[in-house]
Amino acid sequence: MDFSSLISQHGYWLLALGCFLEGETILVLAGFAAHQGYLSLSTVMLVAALAASAGDQCFFWLGRRHGAELFRRFPKVAAHAPKVHALLQRYDSWLIVGLRFAYGLRIAGPLVLGAAEIPAARFTLFNLFGAALWAGAIGTAGWFLGAAAQRVLGELRHAESWLFAAIVAAGACSWLYHRWRRR
Repeated sequence: MDFSSLISQHGYWLLALGCFLEGETILVLAGFAAHQGYLSLSTVMLVAALAASAGDQCFFWLGRRHGAELFRRFPKVAAHAPKVHALLQRYDSWLIVGLRFAYGLRIAGPLVLGAAEIPAARFTLFNLFGAALWAGAIGTAGWFLGAAAQRVLGELRHAESWLFAAIVAAGACSWLYHRWRRR
């Protein structure tokens, strides 16, 4: 199976899995693949929004049901709680939308909000709205990255495997760097 077949056949499933957890890098790659014609940009945005929203809903309910226990078990998550509570007091429901764009709070945020007993319907509504904004913005950025790369490099078919690998490596390095800085 070649690279293009892999993306065409499994791209949406990989996107859903990546966005369920934390998916900026995979969403940029999917937007890039949409520009190259392997995926549909509108479907990329829909899958990303639904998967990201579903992931946050799971973390919200996990926080609602087991928040105190999780905070005792994972002190690094608990360390984010005061920051999220302060932001919740200041920005109320718009915090739910903004957490999706805040690196490092994507999983801790919904856990803390679930434990904070905010109404589930309000979380769901603003979570869906935030997921749609996030998927549109990041997916479009990936599409424009593909367009820019094509303008700079010309026809990408001969180098796309290397370019995708470079983007994945850059995303992994960024993740590792941020993880290292948090320690």
